[in-house]
Amino acid sequence: MDDVTHATVFFPGAGSFGTEFRPLARALGRASWPVRYPGRPGRGFGAPAASFDAVVEACTEQITRRPAVRPLLLGHSYGAYVAYATAARLREAGVEIAALVAVGAAGPGRLRVPEEAGTGPAEAAAYLDRVDPGVLAGAPSDDWRAVVAETTAQDLRLLRQFTPSTGHVLHCPVLAARGTEDPLTTDDTIAAWQRTTTGPFTRRTFPGGHSDLLSSPDCAAWLQQVRQTTGV
Repeated sequence: MDDVTHATVFFPGAGSFGTEFRPLARALGRASWPVRYPGRPGRGFGAPAASFDAVVEACTEQITRRPAVRPLLLGHSYGAYVAYATAARLREAGVEIAALVAVGAAGPGRLRVPEEAGTGPAEAAAYLDRVDPGVLAGAPSDDWRAVVAETTAQDLRLLRQFTPSTGHVLHCPVLAARGTEDPLTTDDTIAAWQRTTTGPFTRRTFPGGHSDLLSSPDCAAWLQQVRQTTGV
């Protein structure tokens, strides 16, 4: 496949900046890239988004600006819901999606966002320590931990605005995956992603916690197989 016209687009989780996808990007090739949410560090990204819909709009614009044909969208945790809403927006714009892959996220109808986690950095930090302990533990400095915690709180506040609807039903393949020790998901809650599409649905479970599968060779091999199957 031509790397210029085919892509895997990554959607980071709450408080994340996309670096967690580096192992998958290396495995999947140079056409794999992460979207950048409004307000993340970087030229031209300015203030955080005022709404969940604004995040989706920014992601949609980034994808349509690139010469990709039938991109595969892969979202982790919070990013799975952004990817899902973006897939629906792209479909409305006439852009065909090869597949949607939701990792570490309950199906939209089973989503439960703890209200306290979005109230401030301290609460968001406690949430991260409970859900994905390595995130803050691996931060290079106290300042960076504070940035991640504040960004997480902002993302979770926006996620509470996300409301799935029948208008978001897709026609592309949807795939869902989780880690066996992920506290945010169960096999039943990821199975709920089947309701988001009229197309084929597949689910997989990998060893580890909430984010471990993103650096798993088995997960990378699975996604390579997905890309071959969907023609990406």
